[in-house]
Amino acid sequence: MENFRKESDLLGELNVPINAYYGVQTQRAINNFKISGQLLSSYPQFIRGLAYVKKAAAKTNYELGLLDESLYFNISEVCDEIINGELHEQFPVDMIQGGAGTSINMNANEVIANRVLEKLGKNKGEYQFCSPNDHVNLSQSTNDAYPTAIKMGLLQMNAILVEKLEKIVEAFREKGKEFHDVIKMGRTQLQDAVPMTLGQEFEAFAATLEEDISKLNNNANLFVEVNMGATAIGTGLNAPIGYATLCAKNLAEITGFPVVSAPDLVEATPDTGSYVIYSSAMKRLAVKLSKICNDLRLLSSGPRAGLFEINLPPMQPGSSIMPGKVNPVIPEVVNQVCFKVFGNDLTVTFAAEAGQLQLNVMEPVLSHAIMENIHFLCNALDTLREKCVVGITANREVCLNMVKHSIGIVTALNPYIGYKHSTEIAKEALETGKSVYNLVLEKGILSQEKLDEILDPRNMLKPHNK
Repeated sequence: MENFRKESDLLGELNVPINAYYGVQTQRAINNFKISGQLLSSYPQFIRGLAYVKKAAAKTNYELGLLDESLYFNISEVCDEIINGELHEQFPVDMIQGGAGTSINMNANEVIANRVLEKLGKNKGEYQFCSPNDHVNLSQSTNDAYPTAIKMGLLQMNAILVEKLEKIVEAFREKGKEFHDVIKMGRTQLQDAVPMTLGQEFEAFAATLEEDISKLNNNANLFVEVNMGATAIGTGLNAPIGYATLCAKNLAEITGFPVVSAPDLVEATPDTGSYVIYSSAMKRLAVKLSKICNDLRLLSSGPRAGLFEINLPPMQPGSSIMPGKVNPVIPEVVNQVCFKVFGNDLTVTFAAEAGQLQLNVMEPVLSHAIMENIHFLCNALDTLREKCVVGITANREVCLNMVKHSIGIVTALNPYIGYKHSTEIAKEALETGKSVYNLVLEKGILSQEKLDEILDPRNMLKPHNK
């Protein structure tokens, strides 16, 4: 047993690894919650969020005369170490757990306390000199520190997601410029519609994703309202007068985010509305992203029996039985990521609804679902951009030939010969296999000069007068 130290809590004594900075309550969580296999240490922004909260709390307690200078400075220095990426391996608890986040809050409290003890020349576990509860968690409860840390983590993660999104928007936009002169058929309901350019199609991909940058940022802005000082249920029991406002101010200074104290702490403590609306923004992004991937797979289908308008970069052999087959594996994997986002959004909905009275105890699975979605989407956006979008090429002749032989161009004749005559020509073209162009000339409906002008695909790419 020499590799362990004994620590005690409400339930009695427990062995903790002797070199661990975490303590007995973290060890109980390790023992109790072997659920997802995704540990707190997998989410560095969340750990930094916890350190931000503990540093702001210590500063506030010091300024209000509740914490002595030595403990304040040492707690603050340890929080800075964690913010800078140190000790993250000391956060081994599962992201999904019972207890409304108490295990994660205590994991932070214990790591900080034991690192402070080390700096003071004391042994780990000598909590009479720096206590996880009495000093690191002073004037706090899990019910205000934990959700505030989640929000600080999500604000950091949103910034990363938006950066990834901006990069893929630019990649699609560059393809739009590259393909600006590639004439092709547009399609509605998988049927020929009217001509367009491949550049317009890719520019539309960029535009639809670009819209979600502001949606994500606007919804993430709701995370700046926090309930620090609420303590257990929002009444502020065990927190001094002025703590809530001062702690929010200190947190804003430490993080650089415009953090403010919620106007009604009793309301704010069980409220999870900000998570719901942010998750919905991610779902919206995933819906659009999955639709784009569907389009890329359709446009690249073939090569002989599909649309074959574009080529996706070949990434791996596509079959164990069919030689020469190459599949659109990158759009496929991104589709699957989007399906996970849809499912996690539903988890967020159920978890948010499941709160009762003055607390929502389902915040662990709620926060995990959102953070997992951000992690997945960041990886998916990078993968799609790097391994697919930037390497897409156009099959120009295939695109142009489809336009020339399409019946869809008859739509351009509507303003000149009327819908009825256009329909008759389209029907005859389908039945006989003749081109729209030749049928119009055979029937003497329009002169060749006028017909060439009307049916030039370049004249059908934007509005114009007759």
